[in-house]
Amino acid sequence: MNWGALDRYAKSLIKEAAQHIKHSFFTEIEISAKSSANDLVTNIDHEIEQFFIKRIRRDFPEHRIMGEEGFGDDIQSLDGFIWFLDPIDGTMNFVHQKRNFAISLGIYIDGIGMLGYVYDVMADDLYSAMKDEGAFLNDIRLPSLEDTTIEQAIIGVNASWVAPNRYVETAPMIDLVTKCRGTRSYGSAALELTHVAAGRVDAYMSMRLSPWDVAGGIIIANEVGAISSTLTGVRPGLLQQETFVVANKSIHTQLLEEFIVLKK
Repeated sequence: MNWGALDRYAKSLIKEAAQHIKHSFFTEIEISAKSSANDLVTNIDHEIEQFFIKRIRRDFPEHRIMGEEGFGDDIQSLDGFIWFLDPIDGTMNFVHQKRNFAISLGIYIDGIGMLGYVYDVMADDLYSAMKDEGAFLNDIRLPSLEDTTIEQAIIGVNASWVAPNRYVETAPMIDLVTKCRGTRSYGSAALELTHVAAGRVDAYMSMRLSPWDVAGGIIIANEVGAISSTLTGVRPGLLQQETFVVANKSIHTQLLEEFIVLKK
């Protein structure tokens, strides 16, 4: 495989898709709910996913696609080439703010992430990475992450972590929020991953994320030395929804051992 050529192809698709999204602001957007009133989807999510799938199937018919909106393939194994696609990650932000959303794309072969992309559409910021070749923001290399401590860290976490919930014990999370330098929540997992990769935040955690939310960002974060795992410390399986944490390697283990206590 000519990875350089595939990289250029993927970037051109992403930029073309972004133009479709921007043009949609001048049309009437159809909004509906999926699993809950807070789980939104629009006709633009559907159209952008179908745009990617049509082009990928035309140009790479042997490749498979896992997309959030269900127009791709039924993926039961990580064999071969798989494109993990979220056409609009942060749909609620897209609907309410018209910003802070991203196109997320990861290209894997036999379960190994080779090419990763997160495009902040409205900021015109393209984060990209090729395995073992570094991570980039608009073609400028991102530096490796410097070590930090919990007391110096900014943690990407939303308020549900410190409210009673069925996933984690509340008291250790309150301790974490109290000890760290600050918390942030951006409403897009893909963008949260890029913030970790760029050193703007030092960790990001989620109770439930799907493969298309993180597949692209994991590759980018790995290339600057961040560690991605489930909350139990294992590598994300990328076949189903899982807990997730990505963090500066200097605090990843401490987060899992001291602050993220899963309920039994």
